[in-house]
Amino acid sequence: MKLHYLFISASLLVATGTQAQSGLLKKAQEAVASKDGDKGQQNNIVAALKEALTIGAEKGTQKLSVADGFFKNAAVKILLPPEAQKVEAALQKIGMGHLVDDAILSMNRAAEDAAKSAAPIFVNAIKGMSVKDGVQILNGGDTAATAYLKGATTAELTKAFKPIIDKALENTGATKHWTSLTTAYNKLPTSFNKLNTDLSGYVTEKALDGVFYQVAQEEKEIRKNPAARVTDLLKSVFGK
Repeated sequence: MKLHYLFISASLLVATGTQAQSGLLKKAQEAVASKDGDKGQQNNIVAALKEALTIGAEKGTQKLSVADGFFKNAAVKILLPPEAQKVEAALQKIGMGHLVDDAILSMNRAAEDAAKSAAPIFVNAIKGMSVKDGVQILNGGDTAATAYLKGATTAELTKAFKPIIDKALENTGATKHWTSLTTAYNKLPTSFNKLNTDLSGYVTEKALDGVFYQVAQEEKEIRKNPAARVTDLLKSVFGK
């Protein structure tokens, strides 16, 4: 089997909508899964798959870990917790809307800081991917790799993110802004239900949601546009 026929499908670089694409995907699956095939070839295919995943994961997290990576990205921007959104309107009425703005900005800054720790954890998970994992990803949909990473890394990412979020919330003033916001709101005569949201837990959860969303976008791009992710390894293994 010629390796260039596997180029798109075996490295997560294809959408499998057409009959021809489905045939290529089947060829890739057979090459990776075959017990009688060339083990060296299978290892190279999986290595290229891992490299493609690594590129997507690193690029996705890098986009979020810069200033405004969360704050100016409408798809992942962290807003007030649902139970706290009533605060904004109430404080705006009394000229204290800046407290809400400060809290939202500082929450997103904390998430941007924490996102820096995600890439190494993703890379470790990718290194541990087996041939079986590779076959499942090849069989999967547009975000199969992201689903694999989510299952393999959520617990570790949560453990890594939490102290970074805690520290960042302090350093960016989020804790202070949140305390000022909730204190001001809870003093209002209309505040029947006092606000006491676990800010750190909430920001950690939303930061992880944002990271996985961005990695999924990168995976979709990798599948759609293989040329955008070509490296020396991909060229040597899958080149014509």
